[in-house]
Amino acid sequence: MNISMVRYLLGWMLGIESAFLLLPMAVALARGEREGLAFLFTAALCLLCGVLMARKKPVNNRFYAREGFVTVALCWIVLALTGALPFVLSGEIPSYVDALFETISGFTTTGATILSNVEALSHASLLWRSLTHWVGGMGVLVFMLAVLPLAGGHSMYLMRAESPGPSVSKLSPHLRTTAMILYGIYFGLTVLETVLLLLGGMPLFDAVNAAMATAGTGGFGIWNDSMAHYNSYYLQGVISVFMILFGVNFSLYFLILTRRWKQALKSEELRLYLGVIAAATVVIGLNVWHRFGSLFESLHHALFQVSSIITTTGFATADFDQWPALSKCILVLLMFIGACAGSTGGGIKCSRIMLMFKSVRKEMQFLIHPRSVRVNQLDGHRVQHEVVRSVNVFLIAYMLIFILSVLLLSIESPDLVTNFTAVAATLNNVGPGLELVGPTCNFGFFSPFSKAVLMFDMLAGRLELFPMLLLFSPATWRRNR
Repeated sequence: MNISMVRYLLGWMLGIESAFLLLPMAVALARGEREGLAFLFTAALCLLCGVLMARKKPVNNRFYAREGFVTVALCWIVLALTGALPFVLSGEIPSYVDALFETISGFTTTGATILSNVEALSHASLLWRSLTHWVGGMGVLVFMLAVLPLAGGHSMYLMRAESPGPSVSKLSPHLRTTAMILYGIYFGLTVLETVLLLLGGMPLFDAVNAAMATAGTGGFGIWNDSMAHYNSYYLQGVISVFMILFGVNFSLYFLILTRRWKQALKSEELRLYLGVIAAATVVIGLNVWHRFGSLFESLHHALFQVSSIITTTGFATADFDQWPALSKCILVLLMFIGACAGSTGGGIKCSRIMLMFKSVRKEMQFLIHPRSVRVNQLDGHRVQHEVVRSVNVFLIAYMLIFILSVLLLSIESPDLVTNFTAVAATLNNVGPGLELVGPTCNFGFFSPFSKAVLMFDMLAGRLELFPMLLLFSPATWRRNR
């Protein structure tokens, strides 16, 4: 383990966080809010610690998969530990455990909140909650790679450990260029959504917060009734479309920008993703038709909730916990499916679901024709055995963590539906669940122990499980010989 390199990268991460903390401080200064002092103090603390940790560059700057996974996990943990300080220092969330839960939920783009009255927060804290979504959506390590030449070719391990999905590929020969392209597309879509929301009459502060929360597929709102506050088909429609767009693999946008439209549209994962959204919207729209005034309105709310859940954003325009059992069942299933690999969405990912079904079909064909030789293909390319193996291992680890988390929550928490959907909502980075964690409720009633379990689930879900699991392996911490 190259400890000195891990320390060096943690220092740079703290420096970057200190810069982001200055944004809500500036908003507080402009609004005359004293909460800005908490952000200023935290930014200064992060900068000081970052300088002390990164001032001496390691002689050996080489690191491999182990260091990459550990660095990513530790960076996200330290990011949350320090990012929670402004809430506590300002007194807006007095309990550090609650503040940490809120911050982890923000950075992991989960959107599960412990707050019962979001509107009581200062503008600085509201912006910081949304900003954590935006930073966590694409990944702070990806941002670091975009602005700093850190570790040569070995920095690919950082991107692989932080990027969602079963595989990560470069968009250009240089990894730093790849990171810059990803953040360029991410920033461009965020700005475009902000402009469209402004054109619909949304106030500037609201539009910026909504766009950042949508871009990170996070779901923190600045109003207690989430997106239902904006009683506008246009505004809710824009957010629905952009939730879907941010759930698409960003490499497809690169193909479109380089005029390779046909290659992008041939993506099997994209077709499955859009097909599931369309089918779920129609079924739920028909199922809840009687609850709304017209078929158009029911389809509008169905599309919004389907887009919000499958992309693991977590916004709401209606209390879907009151919808019929069929609709709720579909929405819970969408929590597990998730968005596309290489997007800002969470969940198992559509690509893994596809590979799982292809593997089942291949096994059935083998049982019928034992002498046949068949291979799984995705987008016309052969799927390597290592990819199939990693998907299978991921699903096993996912189920073990899910089952253990539900059991741990059941020690103290009230009912199975609440426990099951709370774990589903946090491990898949969705946000709201059902019953006591439904869209009109919050996670504040959980005990510190249960919150610790859910915080681990949020981090594990965002980092694709293994970076967090490796922290508990003694072999991870052995020094290189």
